[in-house]
Amino acid sequence: MWAGVERGRSLAAAVAVAPVLAAAAHVVPAGTWLSGPRQLWLPTLAGVGTTDHVALTFDDGPDPRSTPAFLAALDELAVRATFFVVGEQVLLHRRLVQDIVRRGHELAVHGWTHNRPWRPAPSREARHLAAVAQVVADVSGVFPTWYRPPYGILTGDRLLAARRTGLRPVLWTAWGRDWTPHATAESVAATILADLRGGGTVLLHDTDRHAAPDCWRAALGALPGLVGACRAAGLRVGTLGEHGVARPTHAAGGRTR
Repeated sequence: MWAGVERGRSLAAAVAVAPVLAAAAHVVPAGTWLSGPRQLWLPTLAGVGTTDHVALTFDDGPDPRSTPAFLAALDELAVRATFFVVGEQVLLHRRLVQDIVRRGHELAVHGWTHNRPWRPAPSREARHLAAVAQVVADVSGVFPTWYRPPYGILTGDRLLAARRTGLRPVLWTAWGRDWTPHATAESVAATILADLRGGGTVLLHDTDRHAAPDCWRAALGALPGLVGACRAAGLRVGTLGEHGVARPTHAAGGRTR
């Protein structure tokens, strides 16, 4: 009798603890959003590469209102960058995505939509991430390597989805706060350069779709000064693929064409 009671109590305790454990598995990995601990303990996730190189990355596009201006500026500066694109935008603007690739830039995955992961949804995250990776591969001819979740929130289910899809999560070491309404070219460049070192990964945005209206102009205006400062310090500026961050083995999808 008493054994049965104890088993019942143990089962009840397990049932009570299970939601807590599930929530922890979902939320705890998102702590990597904190830049200081990430760079100290998880340099690969932070995007730390070879010390003579800086990776230039853009999130949230493509956007026909603003992305072409970034492509023109990068051409003028003779710089190639990595664009973390949103799947639903890729479907809407396939020619623009193809132009990004044609100009020598690298495509990476930023999610199917630009959503916040309020609740665990492992099957949905896996399905959406696989879909956007395949769309990028279909449009560009190359299966993507990198994944940066919207808002940099890498939850447990997003981390698992990335592994299943064969994508490498990577965040950043320096950002320009270019999404804010009062950002200027000068403030964006100064904010980045205050944190930037050789081997760093820079986060900017080539659109204002999820930020203050027209704030992309501040990021665009910051590019010449940012690239010039890096070159003056003897640093090359380019894509994550040139950055020396370890690449994953593609578990699903592989490379196309």
